[in-house]
Amino acid sequence: MPEGHTIHRLALDYADRFEGTAPRVSSPQGKFSDAADLLTGAELTRTEAHGKHLFLGFRDSEWIHIHLGLFGKVGFGDAPAPPPTDTVRLRLANDAAYVDLRGPTTCALITDAEKQAVHARLGPDPLRPDADPVAAYARVSRSRTTIAALLLDQKVIAGVGNVYRAEVLFRHGIDPYRAGKDITAAEWDAIWTDLVALMREGVRNNRIDTVRPEHTPEAMGRPPRVDDHGGEVYVYRRTHQPCHLCGDGIRTADLAARNLFWCPTCQKA
Repeated sequence: MPEGHTIHRLALDYADRFEGTAPRVSSPQGKFSDAADLLTGAELTRTEAHGKHLFLGFRDSEWIHIHLGLFGKVGFGDAPAPPPTDTVRLRLANDAAYVDLRGPTTCALITDAEKQAVHARLGPDPLRPDADPVAAYARVSRSRTTIAALLLDQKVIAGVGNVYRAEVLFRHGIDPYRAGKDITAAEWDAIWTDLVALMREGVRNNRIDTVRPEHTPEAMGRPPRVDDHGGEVYVYRRTHQPCHLCGDGIRTADLAARNLFWCPTCQKA
């Protein structure tokens, strides 16, 4: 599932190509046809992301709410748009560009009130200017749940996925099995600040890189990472490989139906 930086990047990409225009809206697959008919010819006025939720705003108070889920894909292209396949849930097209959405968990036309209800059930997003890290810590500090599980709980903090979860805990030497209540305010401030910086970099580069300059392949004289997720990381999907800092083998375990990665030496209990 895409992490929050990808959704914020998509919001920027939609805005760059369609904001201020009245795109043709269609649903070749048919599942969004009624809403598409209502929106065709309406101006796309703004785009927004919160965690893993994308919102495309039309007119004054209408929004397309998109959640990609595990299988959703977005593809942009230059005009003229080719004939769509019947797997396209939503197509936006104007005289300069088109974008196709396939396989999302959610693609729905909603009102302002319904949009606010989505925001209300999400935790603060490190990439949003209105995010309140203190509110997130209030939930973390009261919980006996592991910090690793809390970081993936979108009600606690929105947008963090498996990669950022594993990497930020490594970068701060925190045992992923520590309970939220045992995370100090200073540690949470450091985690939050790091997530803001890392995820902003992810938006800019459209990939996740988490290693510090002194640990890049060039600095360490090691081969670059080869993985279909891309990006240089410390522990994510590096099971049994040596830690870049201490040389111990990276471990993995199942936690809340997700693979957890950590270094047992650098992240001592």
